[in-house]
Amino acid sequence: MSEIGVSFDSLQSMLRNITIDVINASAINKGMKTNKNGFGISKVLAMETPSTTSGRLDVVVAQDGSGDYKTIQEAVDGAGERPKGSRRYVLRVKEGVYEEYVKVGIKSNNIMIVGDGISKTIITGNKSNGTGFSTFQSATFVAEGDGLVARDMTIRNTAGPENHQAVALRSDSDMSAFYKRSIEGYQDTLYVHSNRQFFKECDIYGTVDFIFGNAAAVFQNGRIFARRPPNGVDTITAHSRENTNQTTGFVIQNSVVRGAPGVRLGGVKTYMGRPWRAYARTVVIGTHIGSLIEPKGWIEWDYETDLSTLYYGEYRNLGPGSGTENRVDWAGFHVITDIQEVQKFTLSKFIDGASWLPQTRIPFSIIL
Repeated sequence: MSEIGVSFDSLQSMLRNITIDVINASAINKGMKTNKNGFGISKVLAMETPSTTSGRLDVVVAQDGSGDYKTIQEAVDGAGERPKGSRRYVLRVKEGVYEEYVKVGIKSNNIMIVGDGISKTIITGNKSNGTGFSTFQSATFVAEGDGLVARDMTIRNTAGPENHQAVALRSDSDMSAFYKRSIEGYQDTLYVHSNRQFFKECDIYGTVDFIFGNAAAVFQNGRIFARRPPNGVDTITAHSRENTNQTTGFVIQNSVVRGAPGVRLGGVKTYMGRPWRAYARTVVIGTHIGSLIEPKGWIEWDYETDLSTLYYGEYRNLGPGSGTENRVDWAGFHVITDIQEVQKFTLSKFIDGASWLPQTRIPFSIIL
């Protein structure tokens, strides 16, 4: 049971009911024009998918040898260099636990990787700071090529909390979309490094700064699970915008924030985030926030003294941890009441999602 007396599956269903399903949004596609996207770039790439290419499937990965490749990296490499604007190249990854490190390189654009399900297709690694790898180099899965779509699988870093920074997924991919993925780790689980990214119905597990980076990223209808940290403090987000010219930030919309199943967080102080850089920006909208979140909501970074330049906002959240009366009194924290203000953080406005997400065939919501 959830903290509001309904199951989390039921809560997710309710949240999905307010989502516009645009899997068949041909009207949006027909009326689409190239728009300025806020990054100073004017582009809309043609991105084909199985449903727009008569169910095209380029290759199959299967550990038992029944497919074209036995490892995911071999399949990605086999796609060769794919320039921006090329058709979607589709890989199906059959059920199995793939103990490998996957990199979709910067010249591998418009790749789609489809698993057999969150609990069925699993990619796992264990690189970490504690074992001699930098945070940037520790990722189990790296997405660099633009237009990546990855869905129906789990990405793990199993290094554990004692090994400090250990990334499961690092994405630098512009116009990338992740659907029904479980992203699992402890400290620094999800490195949303840069560019525009979208996460739909994804589970994200971690402890310290486990959603971090300087991307413009929107998270819709997801579940964010805090695990027990080694030092007694969990911080969910750590955004790193460096100046006001950067159009980056995190938007968590219509999601659930709670403790991980089976984990006791007694004595742990959990916060929605802390500013990795002075202009950090994170907005939480219509999200169920569990009782694990401390009343002050947010916490300072060790060396950050100016808390007026960041932008942290909360709008119409619910749940026992959503009260704002005892939130931090920083100049940069906002309890948003103005509908015009919060609309800046809708999918269309913040990452220009309506211009490129329809081609991914992933459902999304363009309203609050």
